[in-house]
Amino acid sequence: MLSRPAKRDLRAQSVEQWAEYLEGLGQPRYRAQQLFDWLWVKNAERIEDMSNLPKALRAQLEADFSYHKLAIAHRLQSADGTLKYGFRLWDGKLIEGVLIPSAHGVTACISSQVGCSLDCTFCATGYLRLQRNLEAYEIYEQVALLRTEAQAAFGEPLSHVVYMGMGEPLLNYRNVLLSIEKVTRPEGLGMSPRRLTLSTSGIAKQIVRLADDGLKTEFALSLHSAREALRAQIMPISLSNPLSELVPALVYFYEKTGTRVTYEYVLLDGVNDGPEDVEALIDFSRHIPCKVNLIEYNPIAEADYRPSREARTRAFEGRLAQAGVLVTLRRSRGKDIDGACGQLALRHLPAAG
Repeated sequence: MLSRPAKRDLRAQSVEQWAEYLEGLGQPRYRAQQLFDWLWVKNAERIEDMSNLPKALRAQLEADFSYHKLAIAHRLQSADGTLKYGFRLWDGKLIEGVLIPSAHGVTACISSQVGCSLDCTFCATGYLRLQRNLEAYEIYEQVALLRTEAQAAFGEPLSHVVYMGMGEPLLNYRNVLLSIEKVTRPEGLGMSPRRLTLSTSGIAKQIVRLADDGLKTEFALSLHSAREALRAQIMPISLSNPLSELVPALVYFYEKTGTRVTYEYVLLDGVNDGPEDVEALIDFSRHIPCKVNLIEYNPIAEADYRPSREARTRAFEGRLAQAGVLVTLRRSRGKDIDGACGQLALRHLPAAG
């Protein structure tokens, strides 16, 4: 499943590995820092553009390494201003990312895998098969490209990044955390960790691992039901990671990091938006300090769900607020281009070739 280029990508090397490689070529070690700057700060398009490296060295790098940049395969704009991008990878595979402008800035939604191995029944990506994990530099480069696109399209810098696109980030743990490191380091894109949100469908042991590794970003759990049987029905991952295991993992995460968790909750008409559902969510919200983000469901061709009716949505939101739960309601953005939450499924894109 994990296809790889014939040559190792230049960005897969550490500074120390570059330094040893360069010494072997008779080059000074400081060239490693120059190389780092071209790759992670200046985001060079080609090795030959790295102008302060000797021409002979650039030729040697070309011979020994690959340097595959993401290509924008497609760009679609929604009536509400949202932009959806198709990115072509080195092997021809496609992923999607989204730029969402708002009064609070411009948010980039990025992918961590090609496809997804989970089977959330309300999510279009869940109906795609997993093809491979993204490398750390492929995740990072989505942010770098979308930052440039945000400035060009909206005249504003990128303000937030959410790991909520295609794939389950915690099933690509190492590469996701490496990408966060590159995005947040001053020698990278220099974004504040609190401007990033890592979202998961709920893998208990990896949540504990995040706590032990000192995750500094915001953290969201795609909950969608606080009733065990119902959650397992709409999110089969709950069969192997039940709420009874997620709760202690979340408590541990909060105690270690002090980060308030956001529970993402898509409202499905007549499925998870009734009185018993809201009471279960209130009870679940008492375990740790949290906030609940209610999400308007975006219909997909593969499922028969409908968005919760306005009266039920307002009643659900009102009961949470009455119980003292911090709650927000997120309306759909970009659904006319299949760019809204749960709709990323490579539609409207040219086939890989």
